[in-house]
Amino acid sequence: MSEKTVTRMDLAESVFREVGLSRHESAQMVESVLDHISDALVRGEQVKISSFGTFSVRDKNERIGRNPKTGEEVPITPRRVLSFRPSHLMKERVAAGNKSRG
Repeated sequence: MSEKTVTRMDLAESVFREVGLSRHESAQMVESVLDHISDALVRGEQVKISSFGTFSVRDKNERIGRNPKTGEEVPITPRRVLSFRPSHLMKERVAAGNKSRG
C-alpha cells in the first residue's frame, strides 16, 4: 500500500490543473470547501458527498475503560467523535483497486 499522503496543496494543485483557476484561487477554493465541511460538522450536521461518503459526528457516552499496561479501570469521559461512512460506490472503487494489486 502506498505511503503517500494527499495534502491541501495537492488538492489545490489538482484544481489548478483541471479547472484552470490560478494557484491562489485554487488554494482558496479548497480551503473554502474544507471550511464549509468543518463548520457543518461542528454544528452537528451530516456532510454527504455523493459517490464518496458521509461524514457525521456522534456523541459517545462516558464509560469505564481499562489501562492495558496495569489493568486498572479508568473512566473515559463523554465526547464527540467524527465518523466517516464510505458510499457503496467508493467501497467498490477501493475494492477494485485492491484486485489490481498483486
